[in-house]
Formats: sequence, C-alpha cells, structure tokens
Amino acid sequence: MYGKDEKAKMLSGKLYHVSGDERLAADEKKCRRLVRLYNALTEDEKAQRLPLLKQLLGGCGTRCTFEPPVHFDYGCHTYIGEHFYANFDCVILDVCKVTIGEQVRLGPRVSIFTVGHPIDPDVRAEGFCCGKPVTIGNNVWVGGHTVINPGVTIGDNTVIGSGSVVTKDIPPNVIAAGVPCRVIRAITPEDRAFWEAQREEYLATNE
Repeated sequence: MYGKDEKAKMLSGKLYHVSGDERLAADEKKCRRLVRLYNALTEDEKAQRLPLLKQLLGGCGTRCTFEPPVHFDYGCHTYIGEHFYANFDCVILDVCKVTIGEQVRLGPRVSIFTVGHPIDPDVRAEGFCCGKPVTIGNNVWVGGHTVINPGVTIGDNTVIGSGSVVTKDIPPNVIAAGVPCRVIRAITPEDRAFWEAQREEYLATNE
C-alpha cells in the first residue's frame, strides 16, 4: 500500500508512512541496538562512549558526550559539532535532520523533536507522519526540561531557560525562556564583563 521510498519523503519533510521502506526499519533497529549498548556502559567504560556515538550519529566531533540514558529515533540524522555535552535523559527524535553546532550544552531531560503528525484525526489514525529539521547554533546553552519543536532554529550564543517550549526560531545572542519560549533580553557586553571578572577572581584565588 505504501511507497518504497518513505525515507526520502521523511527526510524532505513530506508526509510519510513508516511502513513499506525496509531502510527505515533497518535504521531503527541499528539505532535501538547502539542506544541500548551506550546506555548500558558503566562509569568505568566511558572510553567506549565515543566509538558508539560515531556509529550511531550522522556525524560528531571528538568531544561529544551524552550522559546515559539517551534516546534517539534514528541517530543517523543527527549531526553534532565539537565540545558537545548533554546531561541525563536527552531525547532526540530525528526523523528529519538535527544539526547542533560547537560548544553546545543541554541540561537534563532536554527533548528535540523533528517529528509531527497530521492535525486531521482520520489521516493521523492511518499512521502518517511528517517532520521538519531542527538547527542549534554554536555556543548555545539549553536549560533542563526544555522541548524544542520541529522546524526551530536557535541562533549562536543564545541561552534557553529551563522548562521552555521552543515553538519558533530564537535569534542569536539572547536569553529566551517560557511557554512558548520568547526572547527576554539580549546578551550584553555587561554580561561578558561580569563573567570575565568572576573568572579572574576565581583564577586569582586558585593560583
């Protein structure tokens, strides 16, 4: 009944159905196996994390850490830059591409969703889905329990407050929070001066 190229439809953001495409089933099976192995690693097996992530993800830097447990739909559609860290219980539903820049930090229980479903209940009941990609820039910090919805782009250097639901694009260099997430204020030179002073005080007392 369903086409044999559902994966291409899925990645392009078109309506798709998971049935009928053996590649989707194979990708999902591989993802489940690698996620299970990753989540089962002990505190003495941290050296094995990155090799598993290299197999799981579409691409990642040499410093890429997810505190287990972590959960993916496919994994292979997620691309992450250097110096990435995600705290416990990260969920990435990557039916479309997820792109994460360098020096990004995710708090505990951050969820990134690229998948959606038809609003019409009859079409939804038939098992159809659709998706939109998510992009997170460089030097972004996302607070715990934040949900990032399909189609969202978060700009460089931005901070997302914990508990936010991000439904629309957030520009670079701002602090944003809330349900739905909104810009609170810009990140200013005064912020930089304050935190650089804190760092200098720390270094001076730890010489």
